[in-house]
Order: sequence, then C-alpha cells, then structure tokens
Amino acid sequence: MSRQAQAAVLFLLGASLLHAGFTDLYLRYVKVGLRPMLLASGAVLIAAALATVWYEWRARKTAPEHAEDGHTGDTGHTDRTDHTGHAHREPRVSWLLVLPLFALILVAPPALGSYSALRTGTALQQPYGYAELPADGALRLSLVDYAGRAVYDHGRTLKGRQIKVAGFVALDKSGAPYLVRMALSCCAADAQPVKVGLTGRIPPVLQPDTWLEVTGTYTAQRTKDPVNNGPIPFLQVSSAAPVRAPQDPYDETWNN
Repeated sequence: MSRQAQAAVLFLLGASLLHAGFTDLYLRYVKVGLRPMLLASGAVLIAAALATVWYEWRARKTAPEHAEDGHTGDTGHTDRTDHTGHAHREPRVSWLLVLPLFALILVAPPALGSYSALRTGTALQQPYGYAELPADGALRLSLVDYAGRAVYDHGRTLKGRQIKVAGFVALDKSGAPYLVRMALSCCAADAQPVKVGLTGRIPPVLQPDTWLEVTGTYTAQRTKDPVNNGPIPFLQVSSAAPVRAPQDPYDETWNN
C-alpha cells in the first residue's frame, strides 16, 4: 500500500468518525459521553493523512535536487529495488485494512435487541442512591431506575404511584413478555440487558423488539433471570402503547 493510499484510508476513516460524531450514528457504537473523544480521534486521523500527503509531496520535490548533487533519495514509492534490480512490494493483504472502513461507511448496525437480551443475564446493579421523585402525578422513570428501585429499595418510593417506563419487548421461550433496555458502560460491545417482567393488562399480541411505553404500578413480584440468576422485577400493567425507538437506544444510568 503506497503512502498515497495510506493517506486516503486515514482521511476516509477520520471523515467517517467525524460524520458519525456529528450525527446520531455514533450512538450505535459508543455512549454519549465519548462523543468528544470520537470527534478528536477523527480530527487526528485527518491531520495524520494531510501530514502524510505533505511529507510525500516534499520527498518527491526534494528528490531531483539530491539527484543533481549525486545523491539518491527516497521518493516515497512503495516499490523497493535492491542492488540486483528486483522490486519488492508490500503484501496485498494490507488492503484488508480497508474492509472495516467500508463497513463503517456502508453498514449502520441496528441497536442490540431481544435476541441479545434473552441470551445475556440481567445487568441490574444496586445504585449508589436514588434521586428525589415528584410528590404527586405520574412518575416517568427510565426502565433501569424503576428496576433498581423495585429490587433494591423494595419499591419504597414507588408504592401507590402511577409509573411510566419505556423499552423494547422480549419474549422468552414460554412467551412471557419482558420490557428491556440495553445498558452500557462504554460501547455497544459491552452492552447488557436490564429486564422488567410484565403482568396485568398485557397487550394480546406482542412482537419482539417493538418499543412500548407501559403505564402501570409497582408490584413486589419478582423472578430470577435463567441466564445468571439475577433479579428481575415486575410491573403491573394498566395500559401499553407502541412508541418510536428513542434517539439513543441504550441506557447509561446503571453505572452512574
């Protein structure tokens, strides 16, 4: 791979990172807090590409001057010739480095859904504390916040309150429905599910990966996740309505 090709790959990769960082595409890969680092990485790669082009141009420009002085200079060509006159090329396998770039540009992976959720144990963790809740009215909570309060606070701040949570549907082998959010610590590669079981007035037809906003009340009912024996609380459903998937499909509140 010549220096020009290396510079082109660096530039395209940097531009792709900047494109992902300036749009919502980056949310498919990393958490919101890593956006500045993603943008900085893209800028550094573009700067490296421009520096490579400048170095190559300078080497080509100065090569004739060295030749006139009786010196030989490295013109930056990738074809290397030894004293026998044989040319040596870099291995073509180096072009495989371009494949991840095309994957980033051409393929926007969907957010992890029910398939991953049912094959991974719940990642619910005990929070360090609980934010104050409004004294009256319906409570609109994140699914992770509701699950943490229901399990580790035993629903103390939830009893007698109308609760609204949103997540996507997952159905286990028996058809039992769960409302799920994938929680992440850094990036999509370490995403793990937090699950809430649904009971009460459950819609008769549920499709996996459908996003729902569920209104209901706290119930002390619990079960164990069959994958890792982690606790799964339940929500007593009074109504449920389909909603659009959120801009950020992942939940980051579990490790705050």
